[in-house]
Amino acid sequence: MPKNENLKKILIIGSGPIIIGQACEFDYAGAQALKSLREEGIETVLINSNPATIMTDPSMADHVYLKPLTTKSIIEILKEHSDIDAVLPTMGGQTALNLCIEAEEKGIWSDFDVKLIGVDIDAINITEDREKFKQLMVRLGVGVAPAQTVTSFLKGKEVAQEFGFPLVIRASFTLGGSGAAFVHREEDFDELLTAGLEASPIHEVLIDKALLGWKEYELELLRDKNDNVVIICSIENMDPMGIHTGDSITVAPAMTLSDTCYQRMRDLAIKMMRNIGDFAGGCNVQFAVSPDEKEEIMAIEINPRTSRSSALASKATGYPIAKIAAKLAIGYTLDELQNQITKSTSALFEPTLDYVIVKIPRWNFDKFEGSDRTLGLQMKSVGEVMGIGRSFQEALHKATQSLEIKRNGLGADGKGYTNYDVILDKLKNASWDRVFVIYDAIQLGIPLTRIHEITKIDMWFLKQYEELYALEVEISKYNIDSLPKDLLLEAKQKGFADRQIAYMVDCLESQVYKKREELGINRVYKLVDTCAAEFKAETPYYYSTFEADIETKDGLRYVENDSKVSEKRKIVVLGSGPNRIGQGIEFDYCCVHGVLAAKECGYETIMINCNPETVSTDFDVADKLYFEPVFWEHIYDIIRHEKPEGVIVQLGGQTALKLAEKLDRYGIKIIGTSFESLDLAEDRGSFSKLLQANDIPYPEFGVAETADEALALADELDFPILVRPSYVLGGQGMKIVINKKELEATVVDLLRKIPNNKLLLDHYLDGAIEAEADAICDGETVQIIGIMEHIEPCGIHSGDSNALLPPFNLGDLVLQEIKDHTKKIALALNTVGLINIQFAIKDDKVFIIEANPRASRTVPFIAKAYRQPYVNYATKVMLGENKVTDFKFEPKLEGYAIKQPVFSFNKFPHVNKQLGPEMKSTGESILFIDSLKDDTFYELYSRRKMYLTK
Repeated sequence: MPKNENLKKILIIGSGPIIIGQACEFDYAGAQALKSLREEGIETVLINSNPATIMTDPSMADHVYLKPLTTKSIIEILKEHSDIDAVLPTMGGQTALNLCIEAEEKGIWSDFDVKLIGVDIDAINITEDREKFKQLMVRLGVGVAPAQTVTSFLKGKEVAQEFGFPLVIRASFTLGGSGAAFVHREEDFDELLTAGLEASPIHEVLIDKALLGWKEYELELLRDKNDNVVIICSIENMDPMGIHTGDSITVAPAMTLSDTCYQRMRDLAIKMMRNIGDFAGGCNVQFAVSPDEKEEIMAIEINPRTSRSSALASKATGYPIAKIAAKLAIGYTLDELQNQITKSTSALFEPTLDYVIVKIPRWNFDKFEGSDRTLGLQMKSVGEVMGIGRSFQEALHKATQSLEIKRNGLGADGKGYTNYDVILDKLKNASWDRVFVIYDAIQLGIPLTRIHEITKIDMWFLKQYEELYALEVEISKYNIDSLPKDLLLEAKQKGFADRQIAYMVDCLESQVYKKREELGINRVYKLVDTCAAEFKAETPYYYSTFEADIETKDGLRYVENDSKVSEKRKIVVLGSGPNRIGQGIEFDYCCVHGVLAAKECGYETIMINCNPETVSTDFDVADKLYFEPVFWEHIYDIIRHEKPEGVIVQLGGQTALKLAEKLDRYGIKIIGTSFESLDLAEDRGSFSKLLQANDIPYPEFGVAETADEALALADELDFPILVRPSYVLGGQGMKIVINKKELEATVVDLLRKIPNNKLLLDHYLDGAIEAEADAICDGETVQIIGIMEHIEPCGIHSGDSNALLPPFNLGDLVLQEIKDHTKKIALALNTVGLINIQFAIKDDKVFIIEANPRASRTVPFIAKAYRQPYVNYATKVMLGENKVTDFKFEPKLEGYAIKQPVFSFNKFPHVNKQLGPEMKSTGESILFIDSLKDDTFYELYSRRKMYLTK
C-alpha cells in the first residue's frame, strides 16, 4: 500500500540541547526524516531549541520553531498551524518521547486532532515502564533477569533482601542510563536506590539481579504496517554487561555469536517488536547472552525510536534507518521503497557487510576534575568514533586513531602503562583507556586467561589483541631497510599506522611511507554498499584498506580500487572528528554548509570524517564521503588519490586546524586563511605582538615556556593571572591563579600534559564584561555578522556563558571600538573567511582576549538568530568565488536571542561545578525574548553576581 494521502502536514519534535546520553545522532535522524518527508511533498513543521544543528536550519523544514521543548510551545505551534495532521516523535530521542507522552496525558493531541505516527503511546509506555516491559516479556516467553519494580524506598529494601547482591537499579523513563547503578555492597544500596527513585519522572525503579559478565548484543530493526520486519544490523559490545552500551566499544556485525543463537535472537527481537504496539518505524533491541555453551538469551530493553545505535547502524551499513523509518511512518511498506545506496534493490533487502565496524566512545573526564572515571550503567561519554576495516584489527586501529587523544593506535608509541598493579587496577575498573590497557597487559606478559577472568571480555577479542602484539614483536626485529614486504603489508592490513611501524623499527614516519611507496603497498578504497558488492551501488561512500596484488593470467598485477577519480575541480572539507566538550555539533553544521556552498560553486566535494553521529557523514551530503580517521596518514593518502584544488580546514574546529601545518609543509593548498595567519593567531605570544604593532589594547602579558619563566613574569604582572596554553580548544588547561604557589603548580601540570607549549600569562581583568564578534573577511572588506555580550563576567569560558545578541548594555563608543578592532585584526591577520574575536571591557576600555580566524561555536547561533546563511557566504569568499560586497547582509531579529549553555553535571555528582576559563558545557539552546524586561533575562542577569569576586 502506498503512503497515507491524508497526511499533508507533519510536526517533528527534536531532541533539544546536546547532553551526555543524547547527542547529535538525533540531529542526523531528524535531518534525514525531514528530507524524507519533503521528498513526499509533505509540509513539515519542526520544534527544537538547539541552534547548533543542521536540523534547525531554515532549509530543512518548511517551518522551524526554535522554541523550548514544552507543551506550552506545542500548543502555540498547533494554534498557529491548525492544519497539522500528525506528529512524528521518534526522531528526537527521549526528550521528544517524553514530551509526546506529556502532551498525550494533557489531551493536547486529541484537542487539535493530531495523529501520532511512527510509534504509539502503548509502545512507549510498555518499553519505558520497566514493570510493564517485564510482564510482556514473561507473557511472550522471552527471558528476562529476575526483577521487581518498586515505587518506594521501603519496598526497594525488601526486594534487595530477597534477591541478594549484586543488584542493578534502573530508573523508568530516563535516558543514557540516568539513575541506573550497580549495587555490589549492601552499604551502598540506600543512597543508590534514592538516586534512582529521584531520577525517574514517575519515581519508579526496576531492581534486577545483575547479569555481570554476560555478553551484550543489540539488533536494529525496521517494521512496516504490513508487519514486514528487517534486521538492519547486529552489534556486539566488546565490553560485557555492566557498562552502558553508549560507553562500550561495539563491533558490527556481531563477532562471537553462533549462528543458531543469532537466529534465536532475531526471532525474539521480531516477536518483541510485533507485540509492543501497532506502529511502523524503527526499533533498537538489547540482549544479554550467557557466556557459556548454552548461550541463554535475556531481553534487556527495547527502544521504539531512532537511537545512538541506529545512527551507528546507518553509517555502518549505508542503510539510512531514519529516512526509511519516516517513510514507513507515513504509510509506505518496505517492499515499496528503494535501497537508497543501490537504487535498484528493495528496502526489504537486509544489508550484508563485507567489512567490520568498530565504535569507540570519546570521553571528557579531564573537564570534570574529581569525577568517577569508572564506567558503569550511567553513560558518561560525550561522543564516539567509528572505524571501518576489512578485519576487526584494522577497524579497531582506525577507531583508536580517530579519537584524537595523542595516541597513534594500540601500542607501539611508548605511551602504554608498564606497572603491573596499575594495569590490573585499570582492567578491573573499566575506564576510558581500557581499550589500550588490554594491549599493555599482553605486552607485560599477563596471560589472556587472567585478562579474561578480570574483564570478562570474550577470548576471541583478546586473541585478536595478542596477534597484534605478536606482529609488533616480529617487526621490531628488523630495521627499515631489512623489513620484508609481507610483514609491512600485514602490519598495514591490521591497521598499524606508519608512525607505529616507525616506532617499531626506530625510524621516521616519512621513511615508512617512502618504503611503502617503493614496495607498492598503497591504500585502496572500497565502497560501503549495503550488499557486499552483490549489486552496483550508486552512492560514493568509501573506506580504505590494504590488499595484496591480484595477478591476471597475462601477468598483469594490480590492486582493485573502487574510488574512481573524476576530472572535475575538487575541494576537500576536513570534518571535526568525535564530539567533545569545546568542539561539538556546531562545527559539523559549518562543514555541511561548507560542502553545500562548494557544490553551488561547481566543485566536486569530498568529505573526510569519522563521526558516525553526524549529518556530515551522511552518504548524500558530499559528492564523495571518505569515512576515515581525521589523522594525517589517512588524509594525505586521500589527497594524493583525489588531487583536489585545496582543503578547507577552518570549518572543522581544532581537529582540522591542527592539520594545517602538515598540509602547508607538504605543499597542499589551504583554502581561505593561510597557515601562517592561522598559526599566528594560535600562538599566543606572536598574536599579542601583532596587537602591539597595531596599537590595539590587550591585557598586560608575557610568554613562558618553563615554570621559572612564569614565576619571573609574575613579578611584572599583577595577580590574578590568567594562564593560557597555545593551540587548544574549549579553554583546555586555562586557569586563573591568584598567587605564585598556584601559578607554579598550574604551569608544571600544563607543561606535563601539553609538552613544548607556549603559555601566555596575562593580567586577568577582574570583573570585566566579556563580548565577542564574528565576522567574514575577504582580505579587503570585513563584514561583522554578529556582536554578542556575555551575561557572566570575563573569566567564564565563552562556551559556558549566556550570551545576548545584540549586546544589551554596551555604549555606542564601546561598540564602535569593538567594530574597529575587529576590522583591524581581521585585516592584519589576512583573514579570508570567518573570524571570531573575544573582548574584555573594563572602565569603558576594550581589550582583546583572543582571535580565532576560523568558524566558531557561535556562528550557527548567529546564523539562526538573524536567519542568514553566513557559512555559505564565508565558504564562497574562501573559495575566491565571491567578495564580501557581493552579498546582501540583512539580519532579521526583533528583540534579542540568548545562547544558553547546557551542562551534564548530573552524570558526575561529586565534581566541582564551578565555572571558569575551561569550558564544561555539552550543548546549548537558543531563547528569543522581546525585551530586557523578560523574566528569563532578569533571572540570568541577577545570577551574574555569583561569579564576581569584587
